[in-house]
Amino acid sequence: MTLFRDWIQSVFNFNDHERGKFIARVAAATPTGARVLDAGAGPCRHRPLFAHCEYRAQDFAKYEGSDHSYGELDYVCDITSIPEADNTFDLILCSEVFEHIPRPDEAVRELARLLKPGGTLVLTAPQGSGIHMAPYHFYGGFSPYWYRHFLQLNGLVPTEITANGGFFKLYGQESQRFLGLATPRSTPSRLAFLPLKVVLAVWFRGVMPLVCHLLDPMDAKREFTVGYFVRATKPATLANVKA
Repeated sequence: MTLFRDWIQSVFNFNDHERGKFIARVAAATPTGARVLDAGAGPCRHRPLFAHCEYRAQDFAKYEGSDHSYGELDYVCDITSIPEADNTFDLILCSEVFEHIPRPDEAVRELARLLKPGGTLVLTAPQGSGIHMAPYHFYGGFSPYWYRHFLQLNGLVPTEITANGGFFKLYGQESQRFLGLATPRSTPSRLAFLPLKVVLAVWFRGVMPLVCHLLDPMDAKREFTVGYFVRATKPATLANVKA
């Protein structure tokens, strides 16, 4: 059953599922007792993965939407100004946060400052997304070139920039939004649309994601994707990152 559930998630909820697996792999490879910062942690959903580490969570905690909550935060502050000394953390995780920051390049600089020499910065962010967590949504996405430019500018060495799926996985994900966006507004229209809605639900929420899942390995370019899994290291010889 576990394998079946994993497969279902990989088809119909692959974005969150694959990102979660990536972060779980990072956590499993992190040594016991390592100092870990979860920047933009929100509900602190990754805390259990780092139970073997000295986990700290940061967020600005100003978003008041009913679809979001905050966990136990150690730092309530702007991500570009975290009250800790240079070279404090062995690993810094910042997942699905950069699109909500007015100056994500300044966030990279701050996280690089906080990272110990030899430490690892782990990032995920959309490459393309609709507006969410408004009004704190400033960018639609980040390309590999953005990551390389600003990581290297701040003295970090990119070691992984991996696309989370290709064009077909992206298309399959977006197809599942169809019914939520195409529902008629008036009651008579909704009733008339209901039989067609059942058929469309099977197609857009069932058939299309499955077909796209099967086709995705054929997309070798990966120029269209939901986002990237990024890792970068701070050279052990670099004690401080200059602004």
